[in-house]
Amino acid sequence: MIDLRSDTITKPTPPMRQAMAAAEVGDDVLGDDPTIIALEKRTAEILGHEAAVYMPSGTMTNQVAIRTHTEPGDEILVDANAHIYFYEAGASAALSGVMLRFVPGVRGIFTAENVRAVLRPKDIHFPHTKLVCIETTHNRGGGSIWPLDTIAEVAAAAREAKLKLHLDGARLWNASVATGIPEKQYAQYFDSVSVCFSKGLGAPVGSALAGSAEFIERARRFRKQFGGGIRQGGIIAAGALYALEHHRDRLAQDHDNARRLARGVANLPNIKVDLDTVETNMVNLQIRSMTAQQFADKLHEAGVYVLATGPNLIRAVTSLEVTDRQIDQAIDIFTDLLK
Repeated sequence: MIDLRSDTITKPTPPMRQAMAAAEVGDDVLGDDPTIIALEKRTAEILGHEAAVYMPSGTMTNQVAIRTHTEPGDEILVDANAHIYFYEAGASAALSGVMLRFVPGVRGIFTAENVRAVLRPKDIHFPHTKLVCIETTHNRGGGSIWPLDTIAEVAAAAREAKLKLHLDGARLWNASVATGIPEKQYAQYFDSVSVCFSKGLGAPVGSALAGSAEFIERARRFRKQFGGGIRQGGIIAAGALYALEHHRDRLAQDHDNARRLARGVANLPNIKVDLDTVETNMVNLQIRSMTAQQFADKLHEAGVYVLATGPNLIRAVTSLEVTDRQIDQAIDIFTDLLK
């Protein structure tokens, strides 16, 4: 099976498993797991922030960030297709008691003017707007990358309104590799940054939340409250640390494979792909001859696993689990089915 469902399907490599097996561990809740400490320090260094805290998932890092920035009854600004809204099980309402207000954008990217347009006047009838959340690369935007100047402009608009900024950077590594812009240049505009180790980087578990030392100290309380305290977590943190040091540059291979797949199917009948939107490791394909789920089922029978993400939209994601040869095989299978 050629698995193009997501980059979350990646498995630890043999060298990563060796690093995990040899990991020195302690009790992270008590603050003395040396491998987790090393991972947090290295993550903060790469992102240019004072501190970081390791957590089991990107959903938890996002939701702990929201809880740390806000109080119940507050409001946060997000894109309508943001992971925080679309894929996190209503956690912002359930765990933090905050409202989500949508900022209109294109492929997950909005402007400073869009932010200013949705800001509420001060009035006791309205919730307090506290936070702007940006996601790059943007999952439902097809792996779209926020331009750095757009981030800077949105950040300036947020500061004018005395709002904090959070970056859902689960795939920030992909944005950095694709643009050549270091992660800390993106991260400099944000009060908090979430990054994931278990997607394209290939670690089995975990994400990290970075910010100021004071912010991370407060975030640790909510990590514990949300059930994210880890004891001898150095075993899994070693996989994340290995991925951080050895797998970031190889993301370029995934981007190349995504473009090869997109080019290989672009001229087939009954399918549409905008090659200009294939910026990283995701390809969105519009299916014209049947529903997306029907076509996904036919692909699965033929040996390619993809996800239907809309009535007529399927998504293919490349990762370290997908070889160049498998991309060629996938193109042949698409061709056979569509011709």
